Amino acid sequence: MTRLAPPRWLRWTLAGALAVLTCLMFGVTTAKADLSLGPHEATYAVTAQDSLVADLGPLGTVVADSPLPLNLGVRITVHEIPADLSAVDAASFDALAGDLDGYLQFFDTPQQTVRTAAWALAWDAVRGAAGAAVVLAAVLLALRALLGSRRRAELARAAAARTWEITAGVAVVVLVAVTATSSSGPAERSALPASAVFEGTALEGARITGRLASVIDTYSGQLVETYQANEVFYAGARERLVEAWDARVAAQEEQEQGLSASPSGSPDAPELVTFLLVSDLHCNTGMTPLIRDLADRIAPDVMLNAGDTTINGTSVESVCVDSFASAVPDGVPFVVADGNHDSRLTTATELANRQVVLDGQVVEVEGVRILGDRDPLETRIGGGTVMSREETPAEAGERLRDVACEVAGEPGLGGYTGEDRVDLLLVHQPAVGDAALESGCVPFQVSGHMHTRIGPDVVGYGVRYVNASTGGATKGNTSVGPLRDSSEMTVLRFDPERRRFVDWQLVEVTPDGEAFVSERQSVPPPVPLPDEVPGDGPDAADVPGTERAPSPTPSGN
Repeated sequence: MTRLAPPRWLRWTLAGALAVLTCLMFGVTTAKADLSLGPHEATYAVTAQDSLVADLGPLGTVVADSPLPLNLGVRITVHEIPADLSAVDAASFDALAGDLDGYLQFFDTPQQTVRTAAWALAWDAVRGAAGAAVVLAAVLLALRALLGSRRRAELARAAAARTWEITAGVAVVVLVAVTATSSSGPAERSALPASAVFEGTALEGARITGRLASVIDTYSGQLVETYQANEVFYAGARERLVEAWDARVAAQEEQEQGLSASPSGSPDAPELVTFLLVSDLHCNTGMTPLIRDLADRIAPDVMLNAGDTTINGTSVESVCVDSFASAVPDGVPFVVADGNHDSRLTTATELANRQVVLDGQVVEVEGVRILGDRDPLETRIGGGTVMSREETPAEAGERLRDVACEVAGEPGLGGYTGEDRVDLLLVHQPAVGDAALESGCVPFQVSGHMHTRIGPDVVGYGVRYVNASTGGATKGNTSVGPLRDSSEMTVLRFDPERRRFVDWQLVEVTPDGEAFVSERQSVPPPVPLPDEVPGDGPDAADVPGTERAPSPTPSGN
C-alpha cells in the first residue's frame, strides 16, 4: 500500500513548528539569571519540577510552589553558604542571623523578587532560544551542502511518506528531554511538611529540608516577629498617609474655591508642573506602597530621586531599585541623581527600569530643564568613603556650574536672563551645587544626603532645598523595618511661564506611624540677576538678597 504524503506546505509548517518548539524548550529549560535572594547573591535556573527550590547547600533546601506557568519551576542556588557540613558551625548561623535586615527586605517584597527573576529568566530564555535557532539553522545548512541535491531529494521523498511518525517522534523526544530536568517527583515534594513558622507570611506553605530546618527553628521566630511588626507598622502608616493627604486636599480645594470667588482670584492661573521628591531611600522597601499611594493621589508630572536608593550599591540590592520603580505611575518620568551609597550597578538597574539617570548634562522633562550628576564620592559600610572618579565634590560643582552657565549663554560673561537658565539642579550632596547657585546660572537646587530637611534657603542667586530621608534612615542604623526616624517626601510645583518653582509641600510619616501633610508654602523669590555674573561685577554680598546660607557639612550619610 502506497503512503500518501501530506501537502508540501503542511510538511514545512510541521517542520517549522517542531524547530520553533525545540528552540523554545531549549531556551526555557536552560534559562539562568544571577540575581539575589535576601542578602545573598544567587543563581536562578528554570527546571521542569513545578516547584521553587532554594538550594542552600549543606544547610538544606526551601521548597515552595512555583510561580511559573506550564509546570515549570525554579532552582535557586544561593551563594556565600559554606561548601561542606564541617564548615557550618555556630558562627555560620550567627552570620545568617546578622543578615536579618536583608531577609526582611525579601520578606517585605517577595513579589518584587519574583517579578525581577521572572523577567530576567524570560529574557535569558529568549536569548537561549534565539541562539539555538541560529545553531539549528547552521547545522541544517551544513547538512544541505554536504548531502547534495540528489540525496536531499531521496531523503525528502522518504520523510514525506512518514511525516506523522517523524513529527510524533520528535515531539516525544523533546518532551522527554525537558521532563528529564526534574530532580524530584510530585509525590516526593508533597511529602515534605509545610513549615509552620511561615504561616501568615508571604512564604506560607514553604517546606524546609536538611539542617536548615534547625536553623529556621532557632532564628525564624525573630525573623517572623520582625516581619509581622513591619507589616503592621506600614499598613497602619499607609492608612494614616492616605487620610492625611485626602484631608489636606479637601482643605486646599475649599481654600481655592474661596479665592476664585473673590475679586482678586485668578481663574486664568497657569498650569503648574508637579514634582514628587524622594531621597535617601536606603533600600527601605517598606515605604514602596506609601510612595505608590501618594503618587497615585498626587498624579505628579515628574518624580525626582535625590540619591542613595541603596545602602551599599551591591547587586543584591537591585530588588530595592525595582521595588521603588514599581511605585512610579505609568508614563511618569523618574529622574535620578545617584548618591554616594549607590553604584554603577545601581545605575544599570535604574536604566533598565527606564529611569532618567543624570550624568552631567541638561535633560528636558515635561518642559523643565534639569541638570545633575551622580555623587563624586562612594561610601561603603565598613569601607569608608572614597572618590568614585578623579574629581572632588568642589570640582564636580564647578563642572556643573560651567555646564549651567554655558546653557544660560556666554559662560562667565553674563548678559543672560532668567528664562535662559537651567530650571533645576538635582544633586545628592547639597554643597556640590553651591558654585552653580552662586554663579547665577541655576535658580533652584534640590538635594538629599543630610537625612535632615533644610530650607528652602537663598544661596547666591538661587534657592536650595534639602530633602530628608524618605527611608527614615538615621546615621549608624539601617532603614529596614519600622521607621526609626521620620520619612519625608516633598511636593514641588513649577510655573512654566515664570520659569520658577513657586511652592513646596511636606509629606511626613513618623516613627509612631502617624502621617502629616503640610500646607503649601511659598518658595523664596529668586534673587534678581545683575548685568554680569557675580565675580565680574559687584560682589554677591553687595547685592540685596544674596546672603549665603551655610552649606551643610559633607558626611558619609
